[in-house]
Amino acid sequence: MNGATSTVASARPTGRVGRAAADDNTVSSVPKGLRSDSDQASGSLRSVGTALDVLECFAIDGSLGVSDVARRLGIGKSTAHRLLQTLATRGFVEQDRETGKYRLGIHLYELGHLAQARNTFRHTALPHLRAIAAATGYTVNFSVPDGADLVFIERIETGEGGQVLGHVGRRLPLHCTSSGKVIAAFNPAVDQARRTAGFPPYARRTIRTETAWSRAMADVRRQGFAVSHGESFEGMTSIAVPVMQRKVAVASISAFGPTDQIVSDMDRLRVLLATASRQIAAQLP
Repeated sequence: MNGATSTVASARPTGRVGRAAADDNTVSSVPKGLRSDSDQASGSLRSVGTALDVLECFAIDGSLGVSDVARRLGIGKSTAHRLLQTLATRGFVEQDRETGKYRLGIHLYELGHLAQARNTFRHTALPHLRAIAAATGYTVNFSVPDGADLVFIERIETGEGGQVLGHVGRRLPLHCTSSGKVIAAFNPAVDQARRTAGFPPYARRTIRTETAWSRAMADVRRQGFAVSHGESFEGMTSIAVPVMQRKVAVASISAFGPTDQIVSDMDRLRVLLATASRQIAAQLP
């Protein structure tokens, strides 16, 4: 409703953070001058991968020191320091002069805005999200799958839902959201990715077993929509419908708010979301 705003999508790590990475300080038995081009290229790619792992650390915490990054990635402090300094020279991270800790830099923020601005999928959905948020007063999300997770690429934040989601990242495990469940139910590859990753608990009512997941998938396919009651946030409920392309779910649109309000408004929301979903799908190439 009034004050509804769209916010920048950000991603939460998909399990890479915390993975041990190769330390560039490891001594090689092969003299540098005798290493093949492929060996050098492989080393460069490892360094790039580790630098990306460093950036992903900041999706969880706002600021980190050199020791924090080194410990999380299983690399030497000198390597972590060198990577952070390199990223800082390019504006991907910046250092707080008082604390010495690092945070994401303005250049990464610029690139994120460019990615969002150039996302035609998001632009197609945005007017429909705004209309639903204005008509209902609920927070409305537009989401796409990424491996075993769900990424919210657009969100119109209103009411209590906006207050809750405004403090968390834009990536959640598929199995704890209505959006994730509804995509997986109509996208076999996404369903399998979640089954392979397992079902770790996220909230008190989160699905935790493959049997429960299979039962939920059957229910969603029968109904054509998914509901999440306190499976990601206590006292909050969401309802989602898939956005289909060539008979496969490629995205979802959902409404999120306090459980008592969403439950009492479920029939109206289901119709609004389904109508918007069909209109968005009709505009896809």
